[in-house]
Amino acid sequence: MELPLDYATLRLIWWGLLGVLLIGFALTDGFDLGVGALLPFVAKTDEERRAVINTIGATWEGNQVWFILGGGAIFAAWPFVYAVSFSGFYLAMFLVLSALILRPVAFKYRSKRPHGKWRTAWDWALFIGGFVPALVFGVAVGNVLLGAPFRLDSNLRSFYEGHLLGLFTPFSLICGLLSVAMLVLHGAAWLGLKAERGVIGDRARRFGTIAAILSLVLFAAGGLYVAFGPLGFRIVGEVDPNGWSNPLRTAVEAAPGAWLDNYGRYPWMVIAPALGFLGTAAALVGLWRRSEPLAFGGSSVGTLGIISTVGLSMFPFILPSSIEPQSSLTAWNASSSHVTLFIMLVVTIIFLPLILLYTSWVYKVLWGRSTTAALRTNPDLY
Repeated sequence: MELPLDYATLRLIWWGLLGVLLIGFALTDGFDLGVGALLPFVAKTDEERRAVINTIGATWEGNQVWFILGGGAIFAAWPFVYAVSFSGFYLAMFLVLSALILRPVAFKYRSKRPHGKWRTAWDWALFIGGFVPALVFGVAVGNVLLGAPFRLDSNLRSFYEGHLLGLFTPFSLICGLLSVAMLVLHGAAWLGLKAERGVIGDRARRFGTIAAILSLVLFAAGGLYVAFGPLGFRIVGEVDPNGWSNPLRTAVEAAPGAWLDNYGRYPWMVIAPALGFLGTAAALVGLWRRSEPLAFGGSSVGTLGIISTVGLSMFPFILPSSIEPQSSLTAWNASSSHVTLFIMLVVTIIFLPLILLYTSWVYKVLWGRSTTAALRTNPDLY
């Protein structure tokens, strides 16, 4: 059957769609994670904490769908990546899921009893549910840039030779802390838009300022490590983007500094790190000037730029191998079949706009600040 799009184009589209889903998760559920991580620090009384929780209470479930969509896209479009990463990083995934499971339980059970200790315990559960995933996601990205310790045998069976503590290297911790700082800034900017003006907003502004400065410093430090450290992989020889999926057909070598190669080939890609720095700086200015739209818009652009920098720097690699570069997974050798990618694209073209429209409508209907006064009159609030 002749399809209207060739295999290479579909692979490129799905590589881009995977990035869109990850960025969508960071931009929406990212501020939920940031607000959770900030909760014990920006709100001191029970009323203040309820007000903070209700800034995300109406939308956090919908925002988390982006995470599920990202996992589903990896499973369907990049089965090799799914098999290697979800099995190799199993303990890290378990840690993330355990933290994320705490969130819905904390949301639902926190207000079931009026006792202070009961509610404080669930507040810290929300903190764990925000901080731990933000940290582990960043650490995971750092390990992707470093290369994962896996290899494939001649039957394409994967063997992971790492362990949980081995994921926490100096560079991966820089990435993890950058992820936390980035999402805390995003959460602080969200509180500026949604929380009641006053002490909550003032505290969020202070913590957001610290997070913005740390984001700039850590992003720069990570960039310097990528430029001058022992990171990078390079494809050796010719590549057929329309070839059949088999990671072992691609010759790859470890090449320190190779993650900067794409910026020489495609100078326009420098837009991504520029947006990372400029967006974060704009968010910092917005916090200083008490301009909520500038702060949130800047944090959104900064998040977009930072995540895009990773994807564009690595292209076409998706998951390189640190112990056997020949086993590295790329956009050209690890995808599903031509027909599968096309059918999934048709489904995505139909349903993704519907999801975006529905999400926009929900935010429009539920827009408005969360106030302590509303807590006394509205029994439906957390």
